[in-house]
Amino acid sequence: MREDFYGWRAKLGLIYPAPGWVMEPEFYAMSPQGVITLTTRVAFNTATVEGLQQVGPLSVEAARLLADIPVDAFVLGCTSGSFVNGAAYNRALIAQMQEATGGIPCTTTASAVVEALRSFGVNKVAIATPYVDEVNEKAQAFFAEEGITTLNIQGLGYSAEPDIDGTSLDRVYRFAKKVDTQDAEALLLLCTGLRTIPVLDALETDLGKPVISAIQASFWHTLRLAGVQEEVEGFGSLLTRKKLHVY
Repeated sequence: MREDFYGWRAKLGLIYPAPGWVMEPEFYAMSPQGVITLTTRVAFNTATVEGLQQVGPLSVEAARLLADIPVDAFVLGCTSGSFVNGAAYNRALIAQMQEATGGIPCTTTASAVVEALRSFGVNKVAIATPYVDEVNEKAQAFFAEEGITTLNIQGLGYSAEPDIDGTSLDRVYRFAKKVDTQDAEALLLLCTGLRTIPVLDALETDLGKPVISAIQASFWHTLRLAGVQEEVEGFGSLLTRKKLHVY
């Protein structure tokens, strides 16, 4: 393939809830030369437990569309949609999507965040989200199943996608610092509708610990699954890490 062809190094696939608009530009911003992202959508109403439980089944069919390209690896870019039914369901969903695409490597945002934490060797976290309490409870339960202890979790109380996507960077930065605790080994910023990558370096400098966002982890894990090991500077220390945990 010609080296001036789009995606000559890797084509990443993204399955993304229909109302969202934040994840794609953040993926583009982090992409090394020769890496592109190709997106398909799934219908999505509200970030409530009931609404999120519809994401998984729709994602398997969406994955088949990405296989037609084909992409080198892909991610279901919905944090809560991948953790809402628990760790076993999340793993089963990954297997179903991979089978539907004939074996293309894939992940979910929830799995990518877990993978990111394991790359740092940490298991005590503080979590900042835009979610309502019932969704935060599902997040805490999911991470507990994966052996990760949540020391503090707080949300902004949003269930509508426009509210989440419209959260200012100023608010993300200040809310993240408020949620962090001294004993937390890492801080998580969950939700792929939340703008985060411009503040990650500043937060890590100020807090002195890894700060992992849903979009950043999704990109990192998908990039590594596609076989691209380049370190990407400027978007948090995770993107300089190459090692993947082997299940």
